[in-house]
Amino acid sequence: MPEHIAQTKSHGLVEVLDRVLDKGLVIAGDIKINLANVELLTIQVRLLVCSIDKAEQIGLNWWRYDPRLTGVVASPFATAGDSVESRLARIERRLDALVAPSQSGHPHPPRTGAEPSSAE
Repeated sequence: MPEHIAQTKSHGLVEVLDRVLDKGLVIAGDIKINLANVELLTIQVRLLVCSIDKAEQIGLNWWRYDPRLTGVVASPFATAGDSVESRLARIERRLDALVAPSQSGHPHPPRTGAEPSSAE
């Protein structure tokens, strides 16, 4: 009889773990410490436990870009062919275009949000 009980418990644990990894589990809570109505400390805890497949389904993939995990510094905003050097050169050209009129004594052009046509 004890064999059946032990076998049932391990089977139940596997099912619970399988369900948690498949569906996900969220634990959220706040810890606040106040002294005489003065808030001293607030800790907000948000914990999500799920499988990698489930996390990617809901849009979480931070581990793909974390340099501590990948060993490669990558940005999710970088596109193919858009290296750091080319982006820096483009920013420097835009900065030069903005600074050049003020050095010649002319006031800054009005900020319209449009890119200077000579910068590109």
